[in-house]
Amino acid sequence: MIMGKSTWVWRQTAAALLIAATAGLAGSNDLLRVEASIRPKGLSRGEEGRVILRVVTLPGITLSPHPAFTIEFSPCPELLFPKGFYTNSDLAIEVVEEGAERYLNMSKPIEIPFTVNPSAKRGSHILEGRIRYFACSRKEGWCLKNFARFSVPFFTRQLTINK
Repeated sequence: MIMGKSTWVWRQTAAALLIAATAGLAGSNDLLRVEASIRPKGLSRGEEGRVILRVVTLPGITLSPHPAFTIEFSPCPELLFPKGFYTNSDLAIEVVEEGAERYLNMSKPIEIPFTVNPSAKRGSHILEGRIRYFACSRKEGWCLKNFARFSVPFFTRQLTINK
């Protein structure tokens, strides 16, 4: 099928507008942003480290402690975590009470310890996870259960630390 130039341009423009609209909708539904890092960045086998998560909500949005705020990690054979998932009470995140409202104080970064697997492969890796949360807007009178994904790169060295 042969298309005229104006038909081709119209279809390309419509496709670009559809992609832009979809991307705009996805961004407007993000109630929080997760900034993730690992310390130290370069890890030796057997070494202990920490995942650092900073959770930033949109203005006017709070995170409810119930149902539980939960951090889950995807399987990553290079890192060993004491638990498979962590709740706000596991992490001792402060609960603020203002009148009848209770919400999590997310002003401090969350730190989760791990140990590098003694048999970890040398090289670059990515740790992925997600945070399940219950966000509320007191001003607008709504709450929403949702999740946010995060990922963080890290590097493992050949060196092994004996404990």
